[in-house]
Order: sequence, then structure tokens, then C-alpha cells
Amino acid sequence: METIVLGIGETLVRDDRHWASWADWLGVPAHTLGALVGAAVAQGRDATDALRVLRPDMDVDEAYLARAAAGRGEHLDESDLYPDVRPALAELRAAGVRVVVAGNGSVRAGELLRALDLPADLVVTSDEWGVRKPDPAFFARVVEVAEADPSATLYVGDHPADDLFPAAAAGLRTAHLRRGVCGFWWAEHPDVVGAADFRVNALTELVGLMGGHRPARPAIEDGSGAVRAGRAARVSYLRGL
Repeated sequence: METIVLGIGETLVRDDRHWASWADWLGVPAHTLGALVGAAVAQGRDATDALRVLRPDMDVDEAYLARAAAGRGEHLDESDLYPDVRPALAELRAAGVRVVVAGNGSVRAGELLRALDLPADLVVTSDEWGVRKPDPAFFARVVEVAEADPSATLYVGDHPADDLFPAAAAGLRTAHLRRGVCGFWWAEHPDVVGAADFRVNALTELVGLMGGHRPARPAIEDGSGAVRAGRAARVSYLRGL
């Protein structure tokens, strides 16, 4: 592998502060919101649906702006990083691997991450690109910034539908990280096992994988020969089947 690209939430950054701050804003116990997030994930829904369970009429984007205006916006510091992040990224760069952080997040999240001075060649968020995972256009941007052939680029993430499947559809190698709600819940599902080139429990395992390759997967094509997005082909389980 020449380049490793990592997602952000529950790959590099713990999400507990994020959800606890939302719980505080909504005036509910953090455990209540955490349980609802877990339920949403188990049903294959977006985690933010948990907020709409509590406030069905809430516009999440407007609430985000209201929190920021009230001085209770996003916060991110060293304590939010998983402990394996710095050593893993430093080892990868020392091994000559290009390290890119690219995941869903706000412009503010990108600023906060870059302020942590991570051992990475590039740190960028979806809002800075104007496109979010799992949109194929996001992974087209990943291919651009990787500065390596897709077959020599590894995308690492915890979420099957947002990370694993669309990255594979873009021709990237994939590593499923068993951590966070999504990472643990879907770790042993056959679709996840089949789609992942590697499955890891910690980022520090990535250095040992640099010489390992699985055979390239054939592209999934429709009748016109266009490669389809992998998400639709592999997420029947996310609909409760």
C-alpha cells in the first residue's frame, strides 16, 4: 500500500463527547441518547435519526447552528482521539506511507483536527469538499488526493454503508475497523467480511498489513458497463432483512 486514508468519527475520534453534548442540549440523559443511537445503527438508519426520535420536528442543521451561536458548538481536543491514533499514524508515515484523513464532518471539525497537528499528510472533511459519504463523488475525491492508484490505496473506517462498500465500489482497498457502535455491531456480518480486504481491531495493526494484499475484486457492473455504487448492492441487511 502506498496511501492509507482514514475516516474520522469512531476511526480517529471518539463520538461520546459529540453525543453527550447533544444530550445536554436536548435536556436528556446521555445514556438515553446513546441507546437511541445504538438502536438507529442496529436498524441501519442514520445515527442522527436518534435526535429526531427525541425531537421529531427538529431540523438538525438549524440546531447545530443554534448550539454554535449559544457557545456550545463543536469541540475537539487530544482527549477525543483514540489512544492508538498518533502512534499508528506516526508509524505509517515513518514506513513511507502517505497518510490522509478524510471523513464526514463540518468545516469546523476540519479546523479542529488540523489544529491537533496529527502525523498526516492531509486532513479534510466532507463539508470542506461539499460532498458526504457514501456519495461516490466523495470517494472520487479520495482517489484524487491519495496520489496513488486505487489498488494501492487503503480506506479505513468503521461504518459498512458509509465507508466499506462505497470505498470498495471506487476500487479502493478496504479495512473494516471493529470499534464504535457500527464497527462492533456489523463486524461479523457476511457482507462486511466479504467486502473488507482487512479487518482490524486497532489502527496499530495497519503497519503490519502494508505488505498484505487480497486479490482484486471484480467490479460490479450494470448493463451499460458502468460501475455501480457498492452501497446499494450490499446493504439489504441494513433494512432489517
